Amino acid sequence: MTSSLTELHSRLPELMPRDQRRLRRRLDGARRVRSREAQQKIAAEILADVERAEQRVTRRREVVPVVRYPENLPVSQRKDDILEAIRDNQVVIIAGETGSGKTTQIPKICLELGRGVRGVIGHTQPRRIAARTVAERIAEELDTTLGDVVGYKVRFTDKANDSTLVKLMTDGILLAELQNDRLLEQYDTLIIDEAHERSLNIDFILGYVKQLLPRRPDLKVVITSATIDPERFSRHFDDAPIIEVSGRTYPVEVRYRPLGEDDDQTQGIVDACKELVLEGQGDILVFLSGEREIRDTFDALTKAEFRNTEVLPLYARLSAAEQHRVFQSHTGRRIVLATNVAETSLTVPGIKYVVDPGFARISRYSHRTKVQRLPIEAISQASANQRKGRCGRTSDGICVRLYEEEDFLARPEFTDPRSCARTWPASSCR
Repeated sequence: MTSSLTELHSRLPELMPRDQRRLRRRLDGARRVRSREAQQKIAAEILADVERAEQRVTRRREVVPVVRYPENLPVSQRKDDILEAIRDNQVVIIAGETGSGKTTQIPKICLELGRGVRGVIGHTQPRRIAARTVAERIAEELDTTLGDVVGYKVRFTDKANDSTLVKLMTDGILLAELQNDRLLEQYDTLIIDEAHERSLNIDFILGYVKQLLPRRPDLKVVITSATIDPERFSRHFDDAPIIEVSGRTYPVEVRYRPLGEDDDQTQGIVDACKELVLEGQGDILVFLSGEREIRDTFDALTKAEFRNTEVLPLYARLSAAEQHRVFQSHTGRRIVLATNVAETSLTVPGIKYVVDPGFARISRYSHRTKVQRLPIEAISQASANQRKGRCGRTSDGICVRLYEEEDFLARPEFTDPRSCARTWPASSCR
């Protein structure tokens, strides 16, 4: 009987991690049973359980779709390098500019490596709208139905099932799952996207994952971002390899139109849109700090009565149907009013012009009050360049910045994960 238990134990590595741990405990318990007859009975039960677990893996392997990569994406040109790095290392840092395709293609590279079969490929996004939209895009590229091979899970919505190989989710969902799955055994791969945002959630996940890695040698971790400081993340993960992927952008002209001390930001945006409309056809993307600013700007642009122009808001609390309007084909011109969700997480199609007031609500943790805050801050140079790049995806573009060039050059290169020094208004730091 000992050899039978040993044979069952040898089959565990090919099972899903959570099945491995559960069955390993049962086998260890069976070895302590002294009665040969009782041990045989337990072994038979475990054998049936092992076979069911093997069938689960077989079913998951059978639904792996054929993976193809769009040739026009820069990340596709580095596919083999990324695949090799993920295969040979437990942690990989991927720094890709806006438009590189990293968010949609890296999960597919992981699928090609055989990941996602014995555990789910978990792919985190900082925002619900990004998690859902990215899941839809990947499912479309893999020619599968959303909610099956590719699913997503956000607050109040779970579109994933037992056959899901790639699961998009917010970083908050992953943190919540840690309460009942401390070893993250449902996953064989984690992709932490937009790591440059450095929210409390992301920082906690990165810290937790580092101490988890020795206990989960089978777990692969990919850290990706558009404006990442790659060396810092590499050092955190013991000099993990870095792969940089260029973006796909056309030349963008930058125009500085600083607001005066008494000028209203909303009116400055309206004036910038009037200037850009005279440049010719093309949609305009305006970055704003939150819903209130979007509503005020929406009202002002509507009153300005731009000809043959549709004004659309884009923020997290909109319904899915309202958010999807931004991605649907249209005639005439569109002015999209978005929070910084459109900076890196999502690509709004057809954008030729960008208006950047230079501010965003950035998640901060207050050590004094012990709560998470969302003060309005001046964005970093890297974030400003991400915004600029949004109008250079399909043709030459123009970016209007509503601040001085000297102001831009004085800003930090990357978003500071801790400092509250550049908040606006200043009282929000206190």
